[in-house]
Amino acid sequence: MIVICKSSAIESQIKAIEAEIGKHGLQVHRSDGVAHTILGVVGDRSGVDPQSFATMPGVREVLQVSTPFKLASREFHPDDTVVYVGDVKVGGTELAVMAGPCAVEGVEQIETTAQFVSSHGARILRGGAFKPRTSPYSFQGLGEEGLKMMRSAADELNLAVVTEVMTIDQIPLVSKYADLLQVGARNMQNFPLLTELGKANKPIFLKRGLSATIKDWLMSAEYILSSGNAQVILCERGIRTFETATRNTLDLSAVPVVKQLSHLPIIVDPSHGVGDRRYIAAMARAAVAAGADGIMVEVHPDPARALSDGPQSLTFEQFAALINRCRIIGTTLGRRIPKGTDR
Repeated sequence: MIVICKSSAIESQIKAIEAEIGKHGLQVHRSDGVAHTILGVVGDRSGVDPQSFATMPGVREVLQVSTPFKLASREFHPDDTVVYVGDVKVGGTELAVMAGPCAVEGVEQIETTAQFVSSHGARILRGGAFKPRTSPYSFQGLGEEGLKMMRSAADELNLAVVTEVMTIDQIPLVSKYADLLQVGARNMQNFPLLTELGKANKPIFLKRGLSATIKDWLMSAEYILSSGNAQVILCERGIRTFETATRNTLDLSAVPVVKQLSHLPIIVDPSHGVGDRRYIAAMARAAVAAGADGIMVEVHPDPARALSDGPQSLTFEQFAALINRCRIIGTTLGRRIPKGTDR
C-alpha cells in the first residue's frame, strides 16, 4: 500500500500520517518526490482498512501496490533513484564505468590497472579480495590484504571501490575499505545476508542470480530496501540457459524491463555475461544503447597470466577502444562518460 500526500501537505501533516500508520504495527518508508511525498506501507495489514488513512489531512489518495516488490517499484518511487558511491553518481545523466581486475593479485597489478582505467573515464575501481570460486582449489583471493591494496590504489586516483562481501561476518571488514558492497550472483537469495546489508551504511550492488527471474531479483532488492537501506544498484550479469557458446546468456532485455518496473539504477556486466573478451565490447555498447546506467568490465594488464577469469578480462588497449565507442553511443542518448584523469 502507498499513501500519496498532497503537494500542499506540510511536514506536521506527513508526520501525523506516519505516526497513525505506525500505530497499526506497520512500517513506513518515505519517498520525497518532485511533486509529492509518497509513504510506502509494508507489514501485516490484516484487519487494517487502508481507506482509514484516506481522510487524514494532507492525504491525496491511498493505493494498493500491484507488484510484490513494493519499495523497489515505480509505484512507490516514480522518479529514478540516483545512488551516490563516494562522489560518484549512479543513475543520473553520467554513465558509471566500473573497471578493474577480477581479483587483486598484488600491488603493482592493481595500481597499474587503476591508473589506466581511471585515465579512460572509470570512476569506480572493481576487484575481488574474497573470491567465490566454483572449484575449492582455485585462487580464493588475498582477503584483507587485497582490500588494503585496492583502497590505496583507489585513493591515489580519487576512485571509489566496489568489491564483494560474501558473508554476514565480512560486512564490517569490507565496509572499512569499500564504498560499494557487492552481492554476488550466488548470494542473490541469501536473505540473511541481504537483511544485514539493509542495515549497513553503504550502498549495495546486487547482481542477478544465475537462474533468477527479474521478479526474483527485485524481490531480493526488496529485502535490502525493507531493512532500511534505500541505496541499491542492480547488476545484470547474465543468466544460465541451454546456450553454451558463451559463459552465460546476457539478458539485455532486462534493462528496459527493470527501467519500467523499478526506480533503481541498473548496471550491466558483460564480462561475466559472455565470459569471452572477444564479445565484451559489443555487449557493452549494446548495454549503453539499451539504457543501462553504466557498465562493469574486467581489465587486467596481462590477462593470459591472470589468476582468475583471464579469458574474460580485457587488455588495456581493448578497454580504451570499448570506452571510446560507448562514449559515442552515450552522447547520442544524452548521457556521458567522464573524461579520464592523468596522474
